[in-house]
Amino acid sequence: MANTSSAKKAVRKIARRTSINRARRSRMRTFVRKVEEAIASGDAAVAADALQNAVPIVMRAAQTGVIHKNTASRKVSRLTARVKALAAQA
Repeated sequence: MANTSSAKKAVRKIARRTSINRARRSRMRTFVRKVEEAIASGDAAVAADALQNAVPIVMRAAQTGVIHKNTASRKVSRLTARVKALAAQA
């Protein structure tokens, strides 16, 4: 347990940041899941729309430090490739 006042304050700050980061990560995962579900359903238009909504959320998560920027770029790149393949298939 924290003994000094500065350590106690650090614990409070960490708890606050953790809850914010958890919410941002959850929101990002929700948007990514919507894209993956649209891809699985086979509807290229819905998948493209879901991807367009998900990209800013994923990149914002990287910008705020929730995930690494390369991880965000990789996620966006792979989702984009899958949506393009779906559109080409249809």
